[in-house]
Amino acid sequence: MFDFLSDYDNPTLLGAFWMTVKLTFFSGIGSLIWGTLLAAMRVSPVPLMRGFGTAYVNIVRNIPLTVIIIFTSLGLADTFRVTMGSDDFKVQGFRLAILGLATYTAAFVCEAIRSGINTVPLGQAEAARAIGLTFSQNLRLVILPQAFRSVIGPLANVLIALTKNTTVAAAIGVAEAAYLMKTMIENEAAVLLIGAIFAFGFVVLTLPTGLILGWLSKRLAVKR
Repeated sequence: MFDFLSDYDNPTLLGAFWMTVKLTFFSGIGSLIWGTLLAAMRVSPVPLMRGFGTAYVNIVRNIPLTVIIIFTSLGLADTFRVTMGSDDFKVQGFRLAILGLATYTAAFVCEAIRSGINTVPLGQAEAARAIGLTFSQNLRLVILPQAFRSVIGPLANVLIALTKNTTVAAAIGVAEAAYLMKTMIENEAAVLLIGAIFAFGFVVLTLPTGLILGWLSKRLAVKR
């Protein structure tokens, strides 16, 4: 029943899922950093920064991810000759995919963190200002630590969505799980079996993430 898998040995099959894990990991870090900065802009007292953060979120999250990923390849790499620090096509594709995924996911991370900021009692921010803390110090020392603890659950949902969204990287030739699945379906007749194998693989990747971060969310929840 699984004889066709002999043509796709473990390094290839596991390597494709490992590529998915790497895309998720690096894109997750990038989107968390950029999303946090965007959230800070959205609650900033500076109108220009608030306007930029609001415009970015409203524009980017309404553009299909496929369009963003293809733009990073055809727009940045082919048109503007952005090499991402490497002349290797595969390395470029991997880094461009991370850039596209992080750019897109940061908009959702921003909104999750902003919702957490809104749960922090206003009196705490006012007390921090009263003792002389600047906006950035207030945000870093008082507001964000509480905000992150209250949005672990929503951020877990964003991370799970990011894991599934890495399949879009196949559009620019990144050899992750969906790219290999497409190749296998084109070469084999066992469409349902191949689909079931890759669906199970994504469940293995995403289910523990949701369970662990869900437990962490309850453990670190801010008591009001």
